[in-house]
Amino acid sequence: MTQQNGSINSTGNNKLAGLDHLRTLAISLVFLYHYRIFQHPEWTESAGSFGWTGVDLFFVLSGYLIAGQLFHKIAQGKGNDMGEFYFKRFFRIIPAYLVVVALYFWLPAFREREALSPLWKFLTFIQNFGLDIKHRGTFSHAWSLCIEEQFYLLLPLILLIFLHFRAGKKAAYLLLILFVAGFVIRTLSWNGLVAPLIDTDQFGIAWYKWIYYPFQCRLDGLLVGVGLAGLFQFFPAIRDRLTRRGNWLLLLGIGLIIGAYFVCSDQYSFHATVFGFPLVAIAYGTIVAAAVSPSCILYKFRSKVSGNIAALSYAIYLSHKGVIHLTQQGFMKWGIEGDSNWMFLLCILTSLLGALTLRYTVERPFLRLRDTILQKRQTSSEQSPVKMRA
Repeated sequence: MTQQNGSINSTGNNKLAGLDHLRTLAISLVFLYHYRIFQHPEWTESAGSFGWTGVDLFFVLSGYLIAGQLFHKIAQGKGNDMGEFYFKRFFRIIPAYLVVVALYFWLPAFREREALSPLWKFLTFIQNFGLDIKHRGTFSHAWSLCIEEQFYLLLPLILLIFLHFRAGKKAAYLLLILFVAGFVIRTLSWNGLVAPLIDTDQFGIAWYKWIYYPFQCRLDGLLVGVGLAGLFQFFPAIRDRLTRRGNWLLLLGIGLIIGAYFVCSDQYSFHATVFGFPLVAIAYGTIVAAAVSPSCILYKFRSKVSGNIAALSYAIYLSHKGVIHLTQQGFMKWGIEGDSNWMFLLCILTSLLGALTLRYTVERPFLRLRDTILQKRQTSSEQSPVKMRA
């Protein structure tokens, strides 16, 4: 949800255009999926049922872009500047996030449900742990942002350790171990914490609490993105062979995501729980690889619509539930049915307007401030010390 407006080793716009199409797809899937918790047209029930995978697509994109920036610096021999990395992450994520958190806590009308998790959980990015979707469902979608921040707190530290011990390409083994560990952890969580409640009213709540939201169960997409970034950065021969077949990669990715759709037809089942998340991650990873391939239609086709929506995707993600709630509450008083297509269109428009407001009043000013500070720091470091004359 928070990936940068750029990609690995790319100075042009085509590679970014391919990723922008995917970011637009991701936020559209998330929006459609979440819209079903409000009054909605009947057709969105089935059309949005697989929309939860939009978050997984965001995870893959984020892992690819953020790790790619780190890997590119390592390949250039610049090491891993953790201070700069965390500084950039802070200015990219925190300002807009805090504004939306403030809206939820200071403006009760903005809340789409009754109860919030405690404020300290949002401020420390641990809201996803032990999240009870039934009793703490307001602003619950912050869970995915928590996972990203937890992951990116650890990733630079892990890279620093590997650089210190000069592990090099052996770091790929760690990715593989973590990916396989996801299967084991979800299996244990299912058998020990979820399956015993399968015939009770607590089953769904337990599934979200112990499977869907925890950090240790949802690393698949981020790991696939990081692995793809490492493959493209440190294995150029393999990268070149893959990117020459961009459209084939796209078709393969679409086939995999169709397969994942059927595997996850019952999202709460054992096989969907254990195998669904990694299959979705691999499918979207294949599509991301296609999108950055010069031979792929996604790479070649540029669209201002997808470019603009992609730029708004973080703001939309943060604010859309509260905006939808306010929109429906307001327009239903004017006689527009909550489950009508007109209301659906109105909610899309108001969500875009809300995101534009957040983008131009909070995100962009803080990004400009960040760039100004970094530029001054770079200029200062490049200036040679003045020598006193004898």
